[in-house]
Amino acid sequence: MPPSVRFVDALEVLGRHRVRFIVVGGVAAVLGGAPVSTFDLDIVHDRAADNVDALVAALTELDARYRDPTGRVLRPDPRGLLGPGHHLLLTAAGPLDVLGAIVGDETYASLAPKAETIELAGVAVQILGLAALIESKARLARDKDRATLAILRRTLAERDRGGT
Repeated sequence: MPPSVRFVDALEVLGRHRVRFIVVGGVAAVLGGAPVSTFDLDIVHDRAADNVDALVAALTELDARYRDPTGRVLRPDPRGLLGPGHHLLLTAAGPLDVLGAIVGDETYASLAPKAETIELAGVAVQILGLAALIESKARLARDKDRATLAILRRTLAERDRGGT
C-alpha cells in the first residue's frame, strides 16, 4: 500500500521550523491552479547553513529517511543538504524530494524572484510561479514533464485572461 500523502502537514512542519524553501513540481502546479496529479512534494531549499540546520530539525520531526529499496534507514544530514543534489525522502507526511537545485543550476536564490507566496492552512508558502514552472519543465525535456506542459500552459493562459 502506498504511503499516506499529507503535503499540508509537511508544509506546516517546514513553516514552523522557519525553513526557507520554494515548492516546485506537481504540487506547485496544483497550488497554481493546474488540474494535474502528483504523488510527492518537491522543494528547493536555501542551502545556507542556518537554513539547513532548520531543515534538518524539520526533517527529524517528519521522521524523514531516504527511499531505499533494500529497507535500510538512512537519514538526511546537514553535510549532504548543503550541496546541490536531490534527496528523495519518505516522511511521515509522504514522499518529499528536497532539491538543492533544479534544471542543473536553478537554486533557491535564483528561483525566489519567480516565486509567489500563498497562504495554505495558515502557513505562508512560496511556490514557483506557473510561468517559471513551465520554463523549467520545458528545459528538462523529460517525457513526464512534456506531458504536463500543455496543461500548465493552458492554465496560465486561462489565469491571465481572468479565468479560474
